[in-house]
Amino acid sequence: MTDLDTPPAVATSATAAPARPSAHRAFLAILRRDLLVTVKELWVILVQVGLTPLFMLFVFVKVLGGQGVVTQNFADLFLPGIVALAALTTALQSVALPLVKEFGFTREIEDRLLAPLSTNLVAVGKLVVAMLRGLVAAALIYPLGALMVGSAPWQPGRLPMVLLTILLGGWIGGGIGMTLAMILPIQRINITFSLVVTPIIWTGCIHYPWPRLSSMPWFQAVTALNPMTYVSEGVRGAMLPGVAHLPGWVCLLVLTGVAAMVTVTSVRSFSRRAVQ
Repeated sequence: MTDLDTPPAVATSATAAPARPSAHRAFLAILRRDLLVTVKELWVILVQVGLTPLFMLFVFVKVLGGQGVVTQNFADLFLPGIVALAALTTALQSVALPLVKEFGFTREIEDRLLAPLSTNLVAVGKLVVAMLRGLVAAALIYPLGALMVGSAPWQPGRLPMVLLTILLGGWIGGGIGMTLAMILPIQRINITFSLVVTPIIWTGCIHYPWPRLSSMPWFQAVTALNPMTYVSEGVRGAMLPGVAHLPGWVCLLVLTGVAAMVTVTSVRSFSRRAVQ
């Protein structure tokens, strides 16, 4: 065989183009990086979400309880609501505030948008991290609150219900935060947070069980429109089954429906803003 008959050399694997990573691997890599950042910022999370709930516990339980304004068992009713509050508001803040910055002048979000996965998955990854941060906040607030008030309700057999409720509450908080960050102008985000978070706190059955509002039907109807109510009642019912509360299946059903709704809304808002 002559040199002319020799077939051209086949490119070796060393010179071949690197394989494009799958969307699954890219999603897990981004999620892993965000979780590592969360671990490094545990103290930031504690300071960010712990001040308001712990001060509320101190004033309502220690100060008012010491003066006889509230009864001693109020602490057991209040602590589950504080745990629920920490989960939802932490998730809301941990996704909304960074997104405002990432979509701002620096355009830091472009690093994630250039990853080999869909824009919708980038948004879902943000929601997953927000949900897990909400879970971490709830896990930190519970023992700190128990130390402050001197007692804490605990039902080990109902722990799965507590975890599921907190995870759904964190997901909803993340969805609300993402939607607000995507549809509002940057200069309006702070005042909107006040307008949104304040009603969530004070109409979310954090301080009281929902059935006890039967003497005020109009306010009971208002609280029924707040997803925070079902997070608080779900956690309270799991920790204090002997106290009048909304049935657990009702809380999970409503939270699942709200979670699906805010997922669609937040992911669409994120994708629309990313394209713009």
